[in-house]
Amino acid sequence: MKVGVVGASGYAGGEVLRLCAGHPELEVAVACAGGQVGRAVGEHTPSLLAAYPSMVYEAPEPATLDGLDLVFFALPHGQSQQLVPAVLDRVGAVVDLAADFRLTDPELYARWYGQPHTAPELLGRFAYGLPELFGPAVVGSRLVAAPGCYPTAAALALAPLVRAGVVERTGIVVDAASGVSGAGRTPTESLQFGTVDGSFAAYGLLDHRHTPEIEQAIGAEVLFTPHLAPMSRGILATCYARPSVDLTTEDALAVLRAAYDGERFAVVVDGSPATKSTAGSNTAHLTVRVDRRTGWVIALCALDNLVKGAAGQAVQCANLMLGLPEEVGLPLVGMAP
Repeated sequence: MKVGVVGASGYAGGEVLRLCAGHPELEVAVACAGGQVGRAVGEHTPSLLAAYPSMVYEAPEPATLDGLDLVFFALPHGQSQQLVPAVLDRVGAVVDLAADFRLTDPELYARWYGQPHTAPELLGRFAYGLPELFGPAVVGSRLVAAPGCYPTAAALALAPLVRAGVVERTGIVVDAASGVSGAGRTPTESLQFGTVDGSFAAYGLLDHRHTPEIEQAIGAEVLFTPHLAPMSRGILATCYARPSVDLTTEDALAVLRAAYDGERFAVVVDGSPATKSTAGSNTAHLTVRVDRRTGWVIALCALDNLVKGAAGQAVQCANLMLGLPEEVGLPLVGMAP
């Protein structure tokens, strides 16, 4: 099947190219990057040279995408909502990796993203692409909005507990740390090696734009605080909630295991999840503890922000949309050391 990647020069777009290179059913026919038009993909990202020796970046124009079976949009927020309406009748299916079509309430975009949505009529047509929690809506869909790394980690850790009614739906705290690749490839002073190395900092205090998406995905109120960690890849979300029933650690683990029974890319572990264990894989590692002394439930999720938190999840959704086995072309295990 012929696919296109718009925003292919970024970290997430480049990861889509990497995964498609090993996918037996998806062939990248077009790689678009507005700031790199005419440049060879392998020159810009040498790790892709062996898979795409002669491919060059093209302009992200609707005509360039004509007739493709599926297009991945891996653009900064606000850009795909400008392009997607123009390609809906030109391509078979769309997976958007940005936040442009994730929220169901258009008013939330003005509040949390600082600008009104330019295509609110399309919001109801996009399935939310977190297969472990919303799989039936993704299967066979033409339009999918793949969630980002922070919402994926928080939702996988918390949604089963909220849905089971074993934790309160208010007062939930999500503390999550991401590697610097989560901020994208565009160089900024805050992401320079000298700024990030040896440092650990919180940001987006009280108003991070992923807050409403996390709340929508888990169905509960959340105080979300992201952190920047001095590593290239990875997300670790540590989530705190109050139990609503008499709950033990064994009970809470049983809820997670039941929720993800049979899921290839969500593994409930007995120990404490680590980002290194998930590096390069599309698999999230999860666990939960109940502290009877303080009355808190602690749920944790580790994943690779560029794979399960972005490109891998997008390919997983594409598989379901196109009628392919969900796990095709996706790495199940992480890299060690």
